[in-house]
Amino acid sequence: MSQPFLSAPPVVSLTKTFPTPFKNVVATAKTCYSSKGIIRDEDITENFEPLAQSIYQAGHHTTYQHAHFQFAIANVSRQFIWSFLHAHPFYNSEQVSQRYVAVKPDSYAIPPLSGEALACYTTAMAEQTAAYEQLTERLMPIVACEYNKLFTKHNTEDKKIRAKLRKRALECARYVLPVATFAYMYHTVSGVTLLRYYRLCNQYDTPAEQREVVTAMVQALLAHDPLYQTVLEEPLPIEETPEFAFFQTHEHCTTLASRKQFCSEFDRSLNGYISQLVDYKTNNETVLAASVREVLGIPGSAMSDAEAIALVLEPQQNRLLGESLNLTTHSKLARTLVHPNYTFRRKISHTADSQDQRHRMTPASRPVLAAHYFGEPDYITPELIRQDPEVERLYHETMERTWNHINRLLALGVSEEFALYLLPNAVSIRFTESADLANLQHKHRMRLCYLAQEEIWRASVEEARQIRVVNPLIGKHLLPPCTQRLQAKKKPICPEGDRFCGVRVWKLDLDEYQRVF
Repeated sequence: MSQPFLSAPPVVSLTKTFPTPFKNVVATAKTCYSSKGIIRDEDITENFEPLAQSIYQAGHHTTYQHAHFQFAIANVSRQFIWSFLHAHPFYNSEQVSQRYVAVKPDSYAIPPLSGEALACYTTAMAEQTAAYEQLTERLMPIVACEYNKLFTKHNTEDKKIRAKLRKRALECARYVLPVATFAYMYHTVSGVTLLRYYRLCNQYDTPAEQREVVTAMVQALLAHDPLYQTVLEEPLPIEETPEFAFFQTHEHCTTLASRKQFCSEFDRSLNGYISQLVDYKTNNETVLAASVREVLGIPGSAMSDAEAIALVLEPQQNRLLGESLNLTTHSKLARTLVHPNYTFRRKISHTADSQDQRHRMTPASRPVLAAHYFGEPDYITPELIRQDPEVERLYHETMERTWNHINRLLALGVSEEFALYLLPNAVSIRFTESADLANLQHKHRMRLCYLAQEEIWRASVEEARQIRVVNPLIGKHLLPPCTQRLQAKKKPICPEGDRFCGVRVWKLDLDEYQRVF
């Protein structure tokens, strides 16, 4: 185990779970072959450990999925959350929002540093915090100006309106904050996911923090139900992970020059897009239409491809698309949407991707972030920052200083694991993401809304436009919630209530979409 962090230790508490979760593993397994009906936890009394071990070793892990564990977690970094807790689909989290909640000073993870390295690290965090506070205040008049364009009759000096404007300013100012910034959250996982956490906690990018937090989670689990010790495997050493093995044997690929070359190649491949469509199934529309007819049991002569696609994707006909609940995975007809598939190459900021990855059913292959670091400023600038030259200058100067501090830490011999905690939320994340139409349609429904995070909104607009070109029968139905609700005759048209963005988006074509904040 490495030395503990110098900042406040993680706070991990198990808040809700099954009363006897491990016995439930055995009870559910026995029920599969029971001629006497349901086997209950209280029926499991003795000599059940060998069966639990046998099930575990054979890989029959669905029995370990029934019991869920809800943790309250605090004092963990955004970097750890992005790199580990939210880097897979099998969880649920509700974490404090940096978009709407101001970050307090000294609310950061501080690795086990000393001397000049510690001084350099804390100086950088102080500068980032100061820039965050300055940007928040200097963005307020810009936000007020843009807000007045949308709500001409609102008084921007009103206390409630000022609170709304401040949230918009915070949303952009947070880009300069380090990924070391603390968050607190509820995090819920199944038993098998928690076992996976523990087994693979020694991996990039934040192994030290992962070990500390996950160990605390497992200790809380064992305190509640010591029987899990029956199958608990010790963490794999980082040396046994494939990423570590590659970097150890391919040092020529890990130089700063090689990393810079990769990033440059990736950026050129985007051809000016934030999110570029790089692959899709050749017969997306044909297969979708055929599968619609299959569900309904009708021949091709009775319904054209265009009619079949409209039946499942047009809210006037498929009223389920106007529901607040996403019902596509439960509707027989809507399940046909899993057949079309799209793959995008994307470049967005760490803070945008931290929100984007919450769309767990549009999975991506996110990077070992250290493998993308090439020693030069590499970040995203929000559109609102660009509205004022002086604000933009402060933003860029902050980025320059941040990268200088990181490079100084590396020169002092600090590991990339710890030095890169200083990376700003704005740092560029490059990756590939794929989605079936069912889940992409739901994501676009949420992220084409003008209230969505700006970068994700822009990426979603680009994706929908590109799909319109290659699959026009499908693409024309990728719409924001208000437009879908209008077509489905749902009221109110905008489901956001007093959070209404101020733009009647349902009257606009996708090519007319534009926004500053």
